[in-house]
This record gives sequence, C-alpha cells and structure tokens, in this order.
Amino acid sequence: MPRWLPRAMVLALTLIACFQLGSWAFHQVTGLLINVLIAFFLALAVEPAVSWMAGRGMRRGLATGIVFLGVMIAGAGFIVLLGSMLAGQIVDMFEDFPKYLDQVINWINQTFHTDLNRVEVQDSLLHSDWLQKYVQNSATGVLDVSTQVLGGLFQLLTILLFSFYFAADGPRLRRALCSVLPPAKQAEVLRAWEIAVDKTGGYLYSRGLMALISGIAHYILLALLDVPYAPVLGMWVGLVSQFIPTIGTYLAGALPMLIAFTVDPWYALWVLGFVVVYQQFENYVLQPKLTAKTVDIHPAVAFGSVIAGTALLGAVGALIAIPAVATLQAFLGAYVKRYDVTDDPRVHGHRRRTGESLAARLRRAVQGRRQNQEQAD
Repeated sequence: MPRWLPRAMVLALTLIACFQLGSWAFHQVTGLLINVLIAFFLALAVEPAVSWMAGRGMRRGLATGIVFLGVMIAGAGFIVLLGSMLAGQIVDMFEDFPKYLDQVINWINQTFHTDLNRVEVQDSLLHSDWLQKYVQNSATGVLDVSTQVLGGLFQLLTILLFSFYFAADGPRLRRALCSVLPPAKQAEVLRAWEIAVDKTGGYLYSRGLMALISGIAHYILLALLDVPYAPVLGMWVGLVSQFIPTIGTYLAGALPMLIAFTVDPWYALWVLGFVVVYQQFENYVLQPKLTAKTVDIHPAVAFGSVIAGTALLGAVGALIAIPAVATLQAFLGAYVKRYDVTDDPRVHGHRRRTGESLAARLRRAVQGRRQNQEQAD
C-alpha cells in the first residue's frame, strides 16, 4: 500500500463528513435564513422613510420604531376589521341557515315531487357518521392549529426583530461590510445597496398607492350596491390584489362577490365585471405610469420571476421576486455595454424580400434537376 493512500482516504472521509455536517446544518437553519431574507427586504422597503426622518434630526432607532409602529397598527387594524366582518357574516349565515334550508327543501319537493321535512333533514345531518367523524377530527386538530399559530407568531416576531435591526443599524451594517472589501469593491457594494433600496422602496410605495386607488374604486362600487362592510372589502381588494402577484386580483375579488351574492345574485355579476374592467385599466393605464420610474421591468419577466420565486421559496419568493429582479436588472444595466442597433428592417419584424419569386425558384430547381439527369444519362 502506498504511504499516501491512508492519508488520502482519511482526507476523503473527512471531506465527506464535513459536507454531510454542512448539509445537515444548512437544512436546520433554512427557516432562519428565509426569515432573515424577508427581514432584509422589509428593512430595504422602510429605509427611505427612516432615512428621511433621520435626516431631519431624529434618532435613527426612534425613526425606525415609529415606522414599524405605524405598520403594525395599520396591519392590526385591518386584521381586526376583517375578522369582525367575517365573524358577522358567519353569524348571519348561521341565523339564516334554517331559511336557506327551507328554500332548498321546497325547491326539491316541487321539482322532484318529494315530501321532505326540515326537521328530519336536520336530525339526519346531526346524527350522521361523517359529521361525528368530522367533529372528532376537528377536536384532535385543535392542538395542531394552536401550535401552528404560535409558530407563526414566533416567526413574525423574528422577522420584525431582524428587520428593525437592519433598518436601525443600516449605516453600521454597511460600514462593517465595506471594511472587509477593497475600495473598488466597496463602491460596487454601496451602489448595489442603493439600487436595492430604491427599487424595493419604490416597489412597495407604488404598490401601496395602487392598493389605495383600487380600494377606493371598489369601495365606491360596493357602497353604491349597498353591500355590507364596503370599506373593509375595499381595503381587502386593494391590498390582496397588489401584494399577491399575478392572481391576487381574482383572489381578492372572490370575497366581495360572495358577500354581494348574499344580497343579490346580480350584484355578484356586477362586482365580477367591475373587477375585470378595473384590472385592464390598471394593467394598461395606471400601472405603467406609476411603476415607470420604480420597477420598470417587462411583464413577461415579472411573471417569470414570480414563478421562479414561488418554486424556490414559495409565497415568500413570490413577494420578493419582482423587487429582487428589478434590483438585479438595474445593477447589471450599469455594467452591460450596449451598441446602436442597425437599421435593418428585420429588427422591426419585416422579412427581407428577394427579387426572385417563389415560382421562379421552383422552376429553376426543376430545370437544374433535369440537367443533372441528362448529364447522368
């Protein structure tokens, strides 16, 4: 056995063990890394507001606290209003359930000539096996739901804590990062950081403005139709349609349609038509003007980035995909060399036409084939 072989085997086994240990550690902290990534983008989003307040003499930590307090109050108020709306609708549905059930039973009796009774139907439902199994499964799943809620609250607290420190200690973090880099690299890192702040903050503020416009427009429609909880439903449509990419508009419009359907089925069709028309107005008129200077990326690139972000990080990737791609595009645009495009008509989608027609080329091909056969003979 060569002398180097035992050392090579020990080194190979050590490298394999280190790789396995690193892979295990990475999988253990994947959730923490995702939380840190979300916190970093959230800190970038609030950086312009914090810097504006700090530039006017306020301490940076206090400015960050005020911004986060405003965001938390707004989020808590929206959740409380939405929860009260849903609770009220659920109570109304349970109170009106006997009336709905009588209408269904009367329709079945008139259509199929049956003799059903609401009391018998309710007794059969209450004593059915599937309902008892559902209640048992729901009772056993209460602990799992509580655990998930506590885990979600802890995750939210972790994100808020990291984002607060990232925003409050932004200058110190940049100095610490640049202290380990040469001067040329420091300029590039600071430039990338500035672009990321501009694009992420611009994306958030432009989406917030479009959410405000969308919420007001849908509130006016719901108020004219006399749909209950119109202000909360308008806020719901505005926020969900803007901060859930691609399909957020249709998800947001489902809840107002359902509430409007309880008032009048035709109102649900009015809401659906308004949602579709407003979406076209937003895509072709409103959004290009508001996002031209903040997140100016092609719709196909935005859609592809959302799909890729969802595949990599799920819902988190879908939320941060567009500002991340906009930052990367703006950063690479400063280093990619561009040239003047030639005046070739093919650039504009026009094919170059030759002087010879297709029929002439076919005749010339047939004649050439006959000449080759004659020479072969």
